[in-house]
Amino acid sequence: MPLRSTARTSLVDLVIEQLERLIAEGEWEVGTKIPAEPVLVEQLDVGRNTVREAVRALVHTGMLEPRQGDGTYVRARSDFGAAVQRRLRRAENLEAYEVRASLERDAARYAAERRTDADLAALRGALAERGRAWDSGDVAAFIDADMHFHRTVAAAAHNSVLAELYEHLGDALHATLQAVVRTPLPDAVRHQLHAHTAIVDAIEARDADAAERAALAHLTEAMDALREPGPDDGAGAGRTPAAATTDTITDIPADSSGGEGDHA
Repeated sequence: MPLRSTARTSLVDLVIEQLERLIAEGEWEVGTKIPAEPVLVEQLDVGRNTVREAVRALVHTGMLEPRQGDGTYVRARSDFGAAVQRRLRRAENLEAYEVRASLERDAARYAAERRTDADLAALRGALAERGRAWDSGDVAAFIDADMHFHRTVAAAAHNSVLAELYEHLGDALHATLQAVVRTPLPDAVRHQLHAHTAIVDAIEARDADAAERAALAHLTEAMDALREPGPDDGAGAGRTPAAATTDTITDIPADSSGGEGDHA
């Protein structure tokens, strides 16, 4: 959606509204840098102070994030999403995962009841991509593919509120997924291929009870991993704040001949 010249009444509010719409509709995706101030000034046909005040307001809500010497980035798709992310950054991994479990269990059940043929094709594609990401040994790609799979399940539930809530868990889910993947467990526990295949099979069969059981089974396995004592301090991975886990995971094997395994 192109930016348009703004009327000369309530300029700041109108600019905020336009910027919020660009973010909500995905024109400016989460994680991307927004146009520089001079570009916004020209496209919106307003003064620099108006643009700065509008951007500052969205930074305050948490939708935008300024990075020194780099620019301003989209952090969340709505002020509600920003509020959820702020709360989850204070949560421990296990707490965030328990919230995720509640959403995924219901998403799997509703998806089995409501999925379309297009939803099923998307799920099969997401499951295949998840497997390829595991085989590649690329941890970041695997986590992204795993999250994409579960977002696809949530989309197949055809409940916009549930899907939006799940989307807003994104940042915390990255951290919890990293915590499970780096846990010294068998590949079968970390990859969970069979468990994820069971979810898709149940959704395809429109078996809501089986879909819920399959989702709960894989989540329980992952939550057990988060509860396990760590090798150094006796604390489980679940004791780590959800936003504190880093991306320095190196223990996914490049050769996944043990590819029958599973992950959250």
